[in-house]
Amino acid sequence: MLNTFISRREMLLRASTGFGLTAFAGLAAEPGARKPHFNPKLTNVIFCFMSGGVSHVDSFDPKPRLERDAGKPMPLPVKPTMFNDVKGIMPSPWSFRNYGQCGMPVSELFPHMGACADDLCLIRSMTSTANEHAQGNYYIHTGQPFLGFPNAGAWINYGLGSENRNLPGFVVLASGGVPLGGIGMYGSGFLPAEHQASLLYPEAVEALNNIKPKEEDREQQRRLSFVAGMDRQYTIRSGADPQVETAIRNYETAYRMQTAVPELMDLKGETEATKRLYGMDSSNAATAAYGKQCLLARRLVERGVRFVELTCLMRPSDPGQMGNPWDQHTLLKEGHTEMALQVDQPIAGLIKDLKARGLFEQTLIVWAGEFGRTPFAQGVNGRDHNPFGFSIWLAGGGVKRGFIYGQTDEFGYYAVENSMTVYDLWATVLHLLGLDHERLTYRFSGRDYRLSDVHGRVIRDLLS
Repeated sequence: MLNTFISRREMLLRASTGFGLTAFAGLAAEPGARKPHFNPKLTNVIFCFMSGGVSHVDSFDPKPRLERDAGKPMPLPVKPTMFNDVKGIMPSPWSFRNYGQCGMPVSELFPHMGACADDLCLIRSMTSTANEHAQGNYYIHTGQPFLGFPNAGAWINYGLGSENRNLPGFVVLASGGVPLGGIGMYGSGFLPAEHQASLLYPEAVEALNNIKPKEEDREQQRRLSFVAGMDRQYTIRSGADPQVETAIRNYETAYRMQTAVPELMDLKGETEATKRLYGMDSSNAATAAYGKQCLLARRLVERGVRFVELTCLMRPSDPGQMGNPWDQHTLLKEGHTEMALQVDQPIAGLIKDLKARGLFEQTLIVWAGEFGRTPFAQGVNGRDHNPFGFSIWLAGGGVKRGFIYGQTDEFGYYAVENSMTVYDLWATVLHLLGLDHERLTYRFSGRDYRLSDVHGRVIRDLLS
């Protein structure tokens, strides 16, 4: 005898009015923007990641003692370095000058950023637990030094949802390629897959502008609707399946992106003056390309994308360092000069453009590498990795301007005042977005995980 009993889910699915499927479709629809825990200071984040490790003592943390003791052994305890090729104290090959009303000292490497000093919230006491690129990259992106954990952008997308249903909430502009460690650092880890980064390649703008469905829109939508309907029927029969629900949302977002992405990438409506502001007219191809990333970052936050990350391009003089182009174990002066030329004008242009368009107050720019560099030489003219004290800066809504927080010792080796961790950084960023880092959790493998792990504190001295 056939079993004539059916489940409640099956009954709703078969009901002639279709109300069960309709209700489920509503529940499974893209969630859209979600309410923060409290009133936010800003709504979007742009992460300018300087992969490879910028030397803080050559950029934002001048140390006259290096000049005075040039060539001498370090008088402080020297911890193991990446290559353990420790030579004498190495002075900076660049001079510093004070910028803005705040008088912030910035190296001649960054004249354009220096001109924006009154908008910068400079942190000179950042630390990391990792002394190697891949681990350092994962640590600053996810709070853990290895694969499998959600990127900060994925956490923010999970916590707040998307402001634009036609674009992902987390976008990486990947002209520079993926930093050492691989694509996993942009992943969603154990969070639903819809929160992982979508990678866009600005240099492929012509191809993206020509994206259109193979079939007519009506036929394409009919096919996608059929696939989505089958997935929903499966989910109703078998119970809530997060992977299937995520797949449905990804299908729908991908379909809508066919219209949204070409419009995003089309820069014809931008004035020549705006493009020049970003350095897109530069004779240096890397400056022009990074300028395009910065301009597209502005266009993305303008359209409600929550988290945008930019990637540094490889140096033509050393293409082998594509994943870590700021990493100068030799020829520091040549390498840092080349990289600063790539990013300095475009990032300053981004700050100025956001301010001119009224977007600065709702956006936070985070400028950081995975660690700094040693005050002593590696070999003849390079610097090794230094995770014990280095500089990053923030700019935008909710943070103090023309402000310096923390301090390293007189050699720039260790953070000695207001030491700050990656967990503190992201706890503070989440706070500015209206999210409590201790309440933003996800249950996985029997534990409630969070971006700040079991650490982190909001650095209120940074807040305006």
